[in-house]
Amino acid sequence: MLKLGEKGAILQNDNKTYAIAPHIPCGVVTPEMLRKIADVAEKYEAKALKLTGATRITIVGLKEEDIDAVWQDLDLDKGAAVGMCIRSVRACPGTTFCKLGKQDALGVGMEMDKQYHAMQLPGKFKIAVSGCKLSCSESWVRDIGLIGEANGWVLVIGGNVGMSPRIAQKVAEGLSTEQAMEACKRIVAYYRENANKGERLGKMIDRIGLEPFEQAIHG
Repeated sequence: MLKLGEKGAILQNDNKTYAIAPHIPCGVVTPEMLRKIADVAEKYEAKALKLTGATRITIVGLKEEDIDAVWQDLDLDKGAAVGMCIRSVRACPGTTFCKLGKQDALGVGMEMDKQYHAMQLPGKFKIAVSGCKLSCSESWVRDIGLIGEANGWVLVIGGNVGMSPRIAQKVAEGLSTEQAMEACKRIVAYYRENANKGERLGKMIDRIGLEPFEQAIHG
């Protein structure tokens, strides 16, 4: 029998009800998905629907005994809202919709979501992909951030907005999409193999320096 945490249920401040967050890759929803979420929230008398910073829709105020039925009715994957894993991949509209976009942030973000969402790691990890220097996905404050420029992708690592906020550090620029994806793969792999338990990427960089990650990127 699964524990509540394994069911994606998070206890709320009343110590009675729970919140769940279905996975919504890069925040892209269909009208059908929105209707389903709204219908399920009404059916089980949820207290609120909350848009999250990870571009998910949290259903707040559910009874413990309803959790299984809610997930069954939703028929959606669970969002990785807690735990030592890659919790989210954020992406702006990029060249798909935005006239300011320089690179395909949404396409890259969706592909990265397929590869990385919920991947177990030594610590919490977040990724963001921005289609231009405005960095609407807040790539500079994510463990891995991609930022689109006319000549390719800028890659930054080690940022976060936690209790000790920090700006990421640039490790590469002018990358093609293929090169950027491969570089991210190498960084995640190096972090997974060498980080201490609970250590964010930025803290790891403080401990060992940036050079090992630069070497990992270049193989």
